[in-house]
Amino acid sequence: MEVGFFLALRQLKRSGKSTTFLIIFVMTLTFLNLVVVRGILVGLLQGSTDVYVENYSGDILITNLTKKNYIENSPAILSTIKNMPWVENVAARYMESGSIEANYKARVRLADDPNSAGGVVAGIDPDTEDATTHLASKIIEGSYLNSGDADAILIGANLTKKYLPVDIPGFPLLENVAVGDRVRLTVGGNTKEVMIKGIVQSKTDSIDMRIFMLDRSLRPLIGRGDFNVDEIAIKLKPGSDPYLVKEALLKAGVGETSRVQTWQESLPKFLLDIQNTFGMLGNVMGSISLVVASITIFIVVFINAITRRKFIGIMKGIGIAPGAIEISYVLQSVFYATLGIFIGMTLLYGFMVPFFAAHPINFPFSDGILVAEVPGTFLRAFLIILATIIAGFVPARLVVKKNTLDSILGR
Repeated sequence: MEVGFFLALRQLKRSGKSTTFLIIFVMTLTFLNLVVVRGILVGLLQGSTDVYVENYSGDILITNLTKKNYIENSPAILSTIKNMPWVENVAARYMESGSIEANYKARVRLADDPNSAGGVVAGIDPDTEDATTHLASKIIEGSYLNSGDADAILIGANLTKKYLPVDIPGFPLLENVAVGDRVRLTVGGNTKEVMIKGIVQSKTDSIDMRIFMLDRSLRPLIGRGDFNVDEIAIKLKPGSDPYLVKEALLKAGVGETSRVQTWQESLPKFLLDIQNTFGMLGNVMGSISLVVASITIFIVVFINAITRRKFIGIMKGIGIAPGAIEISYVLQSVFYATLGIFIGMTLLYGFMVPFFAAHPINFPFSDGILVAEVPGTFLRAFLIILATIIAGFVPARLVVKKNTLDSILGR
């Protein structure tokens, strides 16, 4: 081993700087390709997941049972939640299907198509909602609701043609509406004229397809005088385990009248499927890069060993063990891979991850970030080193096992 290390060090010192730089550069790109491509693909969906948790579900989401129209005994449930030591904030919502119609006063004939859109009307307490989900941060036009806005609403961006420029039969969108316009809200068989105070855009349909108004304004329209709500989002204190809190809620009897889910359990299935698909695509693309890098190392080591075949024969002739010569080439390969990985990790965690966190990629359905979990990154680094060891050993073995005399004479 010591002889192999000495020979490897000697060859590295005598190797050309341009060749060394090129190999290290290739290994750095291989590492980044293996980690970054998958990280960006997964990050596209991770951005949506982060918004879902931060601005909609909280750490735990409680909803009505399948055969119930609301969460029965909601006041008692809310009291139980607020008394739990892990809970930081809680937001309760009333939910009902409804529609809004704009420019209805300018409509001349009843046969004309109305300028309307349908969605879920959410009655909220603006203060507790913002404390729990930071909904106010997603206002892109106008301003957020306050406790005095009894006749005001927020509309999701995906209910307007301005922010969702599609033309799909059976999927009407509001046209030519702006903040400050008065619209007609129809919900629970009742109609009310309200003003658009703001437009919400989060790139999550759970928010962007909704109409938000004060809970005390929605309750009379849907006949909900018993204060039973439809959704409860719970934000936990940092470090709290959502699964532990869920179990505590179930033991307190909350699960008898509602469905209790952690944010992971409440994620839409299609989002999980896309995440898994993107992760698989990233792994496939990274694997191709790993194969290319292995071939590159193989060729470099093989050419280096072929050009030094005479010297290898002489070393064998003076008694240096073939294993020591093979080890020297493997150590060279490991050196190139390790240095390339080190540079790659420095760029990854020192620049790329913070950059994408501060400047997410603006996609129509997500603010994409770069996901690079430390355990997964080290696993990919190990795979690169393992592939490099094999790629360095095989060509060295092919040359070293040749007849010593033939190697010296160049035959």
